[in-house]
Amino acid sequence: MKIWLQIADTAGAVLVFLGAAICLLGVVGMLRLPDVLSRSHAATKPQSLGLLLVLGGVALRLRSGMDLATLALIGFFQLMTGPVAAHLVARSAYRTGQIDHSELLFDELDVQLTEES
Repeated sequence: MKIWLQIADTAGAVLVFLGAAICLLGVVGMLRLPDVLSRSHAATKPQSLGLLLVLGGVALRLRSGMDLATLALIGFFQLMTGPVAAHLVARSAYRTGQIDHSELLFDELDVQLTEES
């Protein structure tokens, strides 16, 4: 039984390290990428995956029912709010003219905005 606890602790430490590394890569992407859309991508995708890996690692270390429920709620709300916030930031950047339209492959929002007017 004790060997399984040691394996779970080691796997938890590896997951926390991997999650932190992925979050660090997301931060580097936010600092180095040139435009709003690329930065919003770097702000959400790696951060969500990194946080889920960190939460999984912490769950392997804590192993109590209340802690696992709390970690599950944290993961759920992160997955629900992160992409929505990035979408709203990107859409407001589009509407305020901070997006270079020549770099977009498809501009479906332009058609929707001209129909609304």
